[in-house]
Amino acid sequence: MKRIFLSVACLALVLGSCQNNANEIKPDQQEVTVDMSDFYVYTSDDNTTKSGHIHGPQCGSMKVLNRQLKENPSLENRMYNIEKHTRKLIAAKSATNASSKKPGGGGTTGPIPYQGSITIPVIVNILEDANHPVTQAHINSQIAILNEDYNDMNPATGGVPSEFNNAVANVDITFVLAGVNRKASTRTSWGTNDEMKHSNLGGMDAVDPARNLNLWVCEIGGGILGYAQFPGGELDTDGVVIGSDYFGENAAGGQYGHGRTATHEVGHWLNLRHIWGDGGCRQDDFVTDTPSSDRANYGCPAYPTVHCRTNDMTMNYMDYVDDNCMYMFTNGQNDRMRAIFGTGGARETFVQ
Repeated sequence: MKRIFLSVACLALVLGSCQNNANEIKPDQQEVTVDMSDFYVYTSDDNTTKSGHIHGPQCGSMKVLNRQLKENPSLENRMYNIEKHTRKLIAAKSATNASSKKPGGGGTTGPIPYQGSITIPVIVNILEDANHPVTQAHINSQIAILNEDYNDMNPATGGVPSEFNNAVANVDITFVLAGVNRKASTRTSWGTNDEMKHSNLGGMDAVDPARNLNLWVCEIGGGILGYAQFPGGELDTDGVVIGSDYFGENAAGGQYGHGRTATHEVGHWLNLRHIWGDGGCRQDDFVTDTPSSDRANYGCPAYPTVHCRTNDMTMNYMDYVDDNCMYMFTNGQNDRMRAIFGTGGARETFVQ
């Protein structure tokens, strides 16, 4: 009897050991941890003071985000979770790449930013003002410019300074016109309260925003060229608003009439912050390969333009320079954009 008891005890010990081994987490399977101590959402509404362009044209995205955060206290937590998920996917990609370089490596640490080509259907909602017409030529040129910029086909990219040459990214996103809706409007200034996105307020409702990028084209006013909603906001207001004169190739827009307002604002919609981080030298845009800065740049700055002891990447689409002087995204920005299309990402429905 004692002999049988000892045999059973030994068997239990062996089985327990096997079970422990089976549940043991291997180094390349551990959950990626990320530092969120630098995360922020609220910013100053006016980021132009240091640039000397207090009354210059602006992007209204951060002002709109501040308003939405005040109106919806849960938005900050949603954006925190989206940012944490974004950082985990990017960290997992780095860990996977490092593992693949080791002898016998190649294991994964979990989901990484989406790696395939991405196609985004675009719905253009136009609130027509007779004094600021939006033609089919404007629409076609805007889609073409988005495709040029998000596929590294901007001819000006050939002039990127050598310092940033290895950072230039092909984001591999194709935008396809999926529909155009028009509604006559006599309103000369819609502001930034999202009223243009609601039919009951005189605007136009979003069309299936979980699967389409909705662009609203109207007179915004207040020196605002355009604004976007970041991932995490309410679905019925999701999309990008662009001033009529700054949509597509448009002579009425002057130096901002070459379609890059949409490129910039779609970048926000894809989770990019302004390249200077909307703050001082220590406030970041959460991208490792963009240099620190403490202000927006305007016009067509000479290289190098130095702030925070580094050369500004003034030619980045997420700065405020003239349309013809912005011509690149970075690999780090590309990872951020692609993370929201990855498994569990805020815009995963676009690739499912």
